[in-house]
Amino acid sequence: MSALWSILCHLATLSCIWGACRAQYEYLGYPAPAEEHYTPPQIPADVPKILLRLAGEKRKHNEGRVEVFYDGQWGTVCDDDFNIHAAQVVCRELGYVEAVSWAPASKYGKGEGRIWFDNVHCRGKEKTLAQCESNGIGVSDCKHSEDVGVVCSDKRIPGFRFLNPLANNIDHMTIQVEDVRIRPVLSSSRKRIPVTEGYMEVKDGGKWKQVCDVEWSSMNSRVICGMFGFPGERRYNTRIYRMFASRRTHTYWDYSVNCTGTEAHLSSCKLGHLLSPSANSSCSQGIPVVVSCIPGRAFAPTHMANYRKAFRQEVGQPQPLVRLRGGGVVGEGRVEVLKNGEWGTICDDHWSLVAATVVCRELGFGTAKEALSGGRLGQGMGPVHMNEVQCSGFEKSVTECQFNMDKDSEGCSHEEDAGVRCNVPAMGFQQQLRLSGGRNPFEGRVEVLMERNGSLVWGTVCGDSWGTMEAMVVCRQLGLGFASSAFQETWYWPGTVTADNVVMSGVHCAGTEMSLSHCLHHGEHLRCPRGGARYAAGVSCSETAPDLVLNPQVVEQTTYLEDRQMFMLQCAYEENCLASTSGSTPANSYRRLLRFSSQIHNNGQADFRPKASRESWVWHDCHRHYHSMEVFTYYDLLSLNGSKVAEGHKASFCLEDSECDEGIEKRYECANFGEQGITVSCWDTYRHDIDCQWVDITDVKPGDYLFQIVINPNYEVAESDYTNNVVKCRTRYDGHRIWMYNCHIGGSVSGETEELFPGLLSNQVTHR
Repeated sequence: MSALWSILCHLATLSCIWGACRAQYEYLGYPAPAEEHYTPPQIPADVPKILLRLAGEKRKHNEGRVEVFYDGQWGTVCDDDFNIHAAQVVCRELGYVEAVSWAPASKYGKGEGRIWFDNVHCRGKEKTLAQCESNGIGVSDCKHSEDVGVVCSDKRIPGFRFLNPLANNIDHMTIQVEDVRIRPVLSSSRKRIPVTEGYMEVKDGGKWKQVCDVEWSSMNSRVICGMFGFPGERRYNTRIYRMFASRRTHTYWDYSVNCTGTEAHLSSCKLGHLLSPSANSSCSQGIPVVVSCIPGRAFAPTHMANYRKAFRQEVGQPQPLVRLRGGGVVGEGRVEVLKNGEWGTICDDHWSLVAATVVCRELGFGTAKEALSGGRLGQGMGPVHMNEVQCSGFEKSVTECQFNMDKDSEGCSHEEDAGVRCNVPAMGFQQQLRLSGGRNPFEGRVEVLMERNGSLVWGTVCGDSWGTMEAMVVCRQLGLGFASSAFQETWYWPGTVTADNVVMSGVHCAGTEMSLSHCLHHGEHLRCPRGGARYAAGVSCSETAPDLVLNPQVVEQTTYLEDRQMFMLQCAYEENCLASTSGSTPANSYRRLLRFSSQIHNNGQADFRPKASRESWVWHDCHRHYHSMEVFTYYDLLSLNGSKVAEGHKASFCLEDSECDEGIEKRYECANFGEQGITVSCWDTYRHDIDCQWVDITDVKPGDYLFQIVINPNYEVAESDYTNNVVKCRTRYDGHRIWMYNCHIGGSVSGETEELFPGLLSNQVTHR
């Protein structure tokens, strides 16, 4: 079991930031992994004593405008001659392992007061920014438009301890500690996952310490709960904890905490008062701080064996006004809001960590880890509903925040779509799964930790029926993003795999599950006819993925009827693009075709490439080029109750870049056996006059119908968002003319509008 735990600890440590899952170690009764310890720097007496903090308009808690406290006031640092070495000194002085980048020209807003440092020259090894060469403290010819900012790594220096050289000015300093955790102490809370209640502790100087609750507020608890993935805090039984505390000796932190409740992270809160030495030993006026958090609906505390699928909207629940799309892991995505019955995006102008946190809490997560800008999680479709969003931090919904109603979407494109990454509770899902045998950490044979005969064992997953949706769940569970490939055979990867260690079979996932164990599977009665040695399931994951979206307006605007003689449709007949009755149609008779154009955009973060390798593409004499995907799009005409009355299965496709956004170069073309695919920010247009770009409605009677187009219907290629792969239209056919109206992307409008389309699935039609 010790070897198993060492593996779990290694996996967990990779994903732990600021103790978000370290509490799980002690809660489960195992020690946390050992760490190297930090030695506080010895700063010469003649070096000016300063304090640093990160301030301004942040999009992450570990970034911001560099501010310096000296001579009783806060000031800034000029960007002249500032470089990554200076940023490294700043970040390490604040307790971060390293600097990621730095930003000139007041990216985080203009500061106030003096500009304390100008023309800073650091070698990167200095213990404090005051040791770096400069014009001299307070000597500058800069303006606040030149204030510099830095981005530090998430990881804290092990053993870091904040040593305050300016004790009389402690109120001016933000909190800098190595780690934070919620440690369950009551027997009733120790068995719960996620951990929602316990002592709030900080790790300072390599030691865990409790915080005295004398000056603790509910706003402080709100921030702590948000850090650990919970949208709010609640009351707890003070009498029980006071009784429990009286029987223990505690080690208290030297300081109190002062949060306003809008902070996304404890590091943005202010230090309170320095406690007296007597308080450090007894906290005589109080007890250790206890935090009790309210989990979101999807993370209600329960035993893992009884955990159920998340993100399934319950019957009778009102439709949410906000949703996330395009994210690779739970709690991440492009922010979309419902306005006037239509889903749209938010422009990233003034998009901040405070506004992102409002979104995260609204969706049942904790505070925001990052406010994303620039369409980093893919571009949306439809309107841009909100611009220049300003939130106080206490709104119940981002739709309650102030925003520029006059400009609305004016001046904003989907290249500026805002997104979020939220803190989510540590559910322990990552420790139940691993990849082995792959060439890199993003691929490998899927191995699952399961209980067999009273003990936990690692085993493989049967590759039968294993596909993209199952692989997507694995990659999400491991925090590795999206699936780029799903493998039903993994014998070629190293490792000892036998037919006897299959622990899961018959896996079938919807793709939204947070854990592979939540997918349908055979349970203890395994069925893997071909065995699990050669046919063990595997995956390859990627941080990015394509996202195909069909333009509904093009479909609506290009629809018409054409009557074409059968002798002109021989090629289409051979490709099975006509109705089954066409086989008995005389050569001089006509077939009635519903024709239209389809314009398929790639709004994702990676190029869309066909699943089939180049050597397996099929040459088509009729079209005189290779087809790379046998099934790429389904065209169906449905009755109002959802039954199919005509279909236009375009049997195979050649994928290429027809056009691209300005500044984007085409990469794929079908001619001359060229590479096939759709580049990010490009689109592939199938014109209405191309063979098989139709539905054969020769046998359809006049009436009202529903028209549906599904892209990538069999999920052969992984995408960041499958919910936008279907276009729906209302259709009226009078026997001579046809009208197509109300065309929209599935899920792009409110539930009330979707009710106008009975019989159509809310997301996508599965042809598996």
